[in-house]
Amino acid sequence: MISQTSGIGWSLDESRMYYVDSLTRGIGVVDYDGASGGSGNRRLFAAVGGDGVVPDGLAVDADGCVWVALRGGGALVQYRPDGRLEQTLEIPAAHVTSCAFGGTDLATLYITTAAGPGTCGGALFSCRPGATGLPASPGSASHH
Repeated sequence: MISQTSGIGWSLDESRMYYVDSLTRGIGVVDYDGASGGSGNRRLFAAVGGDGVVPDGLAVDADGCVWVALRGGGALVQYRPDGRLEQTLEIPAAHVTSCAFGGTDLATLYITTAAGPGTCGGALFSCRPGATGLPASPGSASHH
């Protein structure tokens, strides 16, 4: 059972749906059928957080990597499609809440933060991490 989802995204072929479960501190994945909208075979994609760090918003890039905001962790983490940690981007705010790719080339990663301890809380950051994003919803992807 999913207890509190705060981020969702799809694999490149739209056969898997990723979701953040903030209460269990994990990124889950389920098999997804775009035609019916059905899902099943729920499993853990990556364990994230602990000690006051909670996974929050999520985005998937054009390489199929999953980016997750770490509320209380001052960072974004990027996971490869197989669930292995690729990199961590430090953000100068404790409560990183979400991320999304944007711009005309979808190569700018926008990062939101919440007010709280640390510098720059409640701010919007952007960077060009060397990855590009995808359209936000399944079925509209131009990569088919």
